[in-house]
Amino acid sequence: MISHITLGTNDKQRAAVFYDLVLGALGFVRLVKPAEKPLAYEKDGQMPTIYIYSPENGLPATWGNGTHIAFVAESRAAVDAFHAQALKLGGNNEGAPGFRPHYGPDYYAAYVRDPDGNKLQAVCYAKS
Repeated sequence: MISHITLGTNDKQRAAVFYDLVLGALGFVRLVKPAEKPLAYEKDGQMPTIYIYSPENGLPATWGNGTHIAFVAESRAAVDAFHAQALKLGGNNEGAPGFRPHYGPDYYAAYVRDPDGNKLQAVCYAKS
């Protein structure tokens, strides 16, 4: 079990708008936290918690080359909504929604980068 995942941001307000809607498309909600705390999201009150932080060392947030986080989507429509919201909110397309048969016959996914360059994926394994 994973406790939490942390992604860096250089603009907390921009990240809040982006993640509220993009993760919201997958059923995540932002946890109520004091303004000085990082953004935090959970689905159904369960871990892993997704934290969005500005780096503690004061240097700019950067993304990891070759890394991404994949979120399970309940439906193909949720994958589509995740992708559409991300693009609408300043994210970049890294792979439009669709089947990826090389990963499995029912593997339906989309890939984006958030405005800070973090790579995200939504994947649905449902058969229909």
